[in-house]
Amino acid sequence: MRRRIIAGNWKMNLGEVPEARDFVRKLRSHMRDIQGVDIVLCPPFTALYELAQVLANSTIELGAQTMHWNNKGAHTGDISPGMLQDLCRYVILGHSERRATGSKEEDNDAIQHKVAAAHAHQLIPILCVGENLTQNEAGETRAFVREQVQTALTGLTPEEVMNTIIAYEPIWAIGTGKAATPAEVNSLIGMTIRGAVADLAGTACGDAIRIMYGGSVKKDNIAAFIAMPEIDGALVGGASLTLDFAALVRNAASA
Repeated sequence: MRRRIIAGNWKMNLGEVPEARDFVRKLRSHMRDIQGVDIVLCPPFTALYELAQVLANSTIELGAQTMHWNNKGAHTGDISPGMLQDLCRYVILGHSERRATGSKEEDNDAIQHKVAAAHAHQLIPILCVGENLTQNEAGETRAFVREQVQTALTGLTPEEVMNTIIAYEPIWAIGTGKAATPAEVNSLIGMTIRGAVADLAGTACGDAIRIMYGGSVKKDNIAAFIAMPEIDGALVGGASLTLDFAALVRNAASA
């Protein structure tokens, strides 16, 4: 069985160290008894070091929100995989908010380099894929998402593919309050994403890779998503910024 996973993406919030530290201490106490689900928090870079100390010997893991594929060099403002590997276990790559900038450092080829670099530094990539509203309404979702998945995973070993996590996040559902239906997400993940992985790396990889949903996930709707056989968890945005996140994780664990 694929183990469930819930990741909280704080985006550009809770980045002041005292604020982040106090929140995580409270959150940890609220989630101390939750079992059967991997829990990941992805704060701003500024809080990673402090939170790594707070969460030592905890079941809660840390992740970064992005990184460059090079390990060093003239990349002002960027963070390398080598800088992250002692601070966290996961890293979000290809989030739609970053892809939307149009930068060549966030296109499909760049994400492929980032995914490979993450594995080379023992980081688990959370690969984000998803279509915008125009693509969705034009019936282009499956072809678009399939290309994102296969480009990003090209060149990886089967073991690396299975140790990648994919987050399907339809852009039109992020922060809008409009979530895709669990049945729609389940179908897209099962037929398109797992199919793309299987065609690239084999059926075993397609069956084993963990795939999350992201897009207006809340404590009140997480159970409906997590109950679907193809959905293994959620990448949570705004709902990860309050103690309600503990209730969301608890609902996911018990669904």
